Amino acid sequence: MRVGLTALALALAVCFAIPAWADSFSFSTGSPDGKLGALSRPAGSQGLETETADDFVLTQPTVISSATMHGLLIPAGTPVSSLTRVEVEIYHVFPLDSDTVRTPNVPTRTNSPSDVEIDTATRDSSQSTLSFNATQISTFTVANTVINGIHNAPGQLTHGEGSATGEQVGIDITFNPPLFLPAGHYFFRPEAEVSGGNFLFLSAPRPITSGTPFPAGTTDLQAWIRNANLAPDWLRIGADIIGGVTFNMTFSLTGNTIPEAGTPGQANCHGKTVSAMAHGFGGIDASASTLGYSSVDALQGGIRVFCGQ
Repeated sequence: MRVGLTALALALAVCFAIPAWADSFSFSTGSPDGKLGALSRPAGSQGLETETADDFVLTQPTVISSATMHGLLIPAGTPVSSLTRVEVEIYHVFPLDSDTVRTPNVPTRTNSPSDVEIDTATRDSSQSTLSFNATQISTFTVANTVINGIHNAPGQLTHGEGSATGEQVGIDITFNPPLFLPAGHYFFRPEAEVSGGNFLFLSAPRPITSGTPFPAGTTDLQAWIRNANLAPDWLRIGADIIGGVTFNMTFSLTGNTIPEAGTPGQANCHGKTVSAMAHGFGGIDASASTLGYSSVDALQGGIRVFCGQ
């Protein structure tokens, strides 16, 4: 009986000692509020590359397998079939990945996206590293827009370019391979190419009302924008361009946390992360399938990128 009780005690101790190994992750800013449409497109026949970005926070290492975003196709009547390309970039928060010696040409860079994106986290449908499915929702009107009025200081305050009506679309994005990011504060920057038109990223309420609250101790930053003429600087869409307001943009992210993943840059990062995934999902094959990787080899590649190896 003593042996049996000892074994039971040890088993219970092990059970209670094991930390949470994995959990689903989701983040959403909510639904479009009709206040703003901000241009976000790659360079092409419609003009300069223009980027709109909004932030999110990861409290643990996380594999992001999919995303959604809501936008307005203009001019009105532009069909959803005109969407030909989607690209997503992820940015750190300034001053990471940035030149802090140069003098910015904008009122502030505090809490902006960094100068350059996280190169390994770029996904582009033209490179087959993401796929997307766009759904036309309804005709939709926004009260204000930022399309061309993106200027260096002191001429940044334009108050926007007025209302616009177009076709609201929801775009579901699948990353291939998924994004595997350490805990941190990031900006999500999507672009969409529209044949014969433009994609305006739609705003969502700030502060978040029906979406996912930011973790305690972190701040929901406002949306920023830049075009190729302004880069590497960014402008606050609300505070700098329109004046007196702030915006979120309408997007969501889904995936899985890997709480016991290794620490990037450390020698044991790869082995510790493989072990955490195998434990959390019932084996490395199951890990690849659950996390959205096309194969175990693809998962191993994602872990090497995460670990910086």
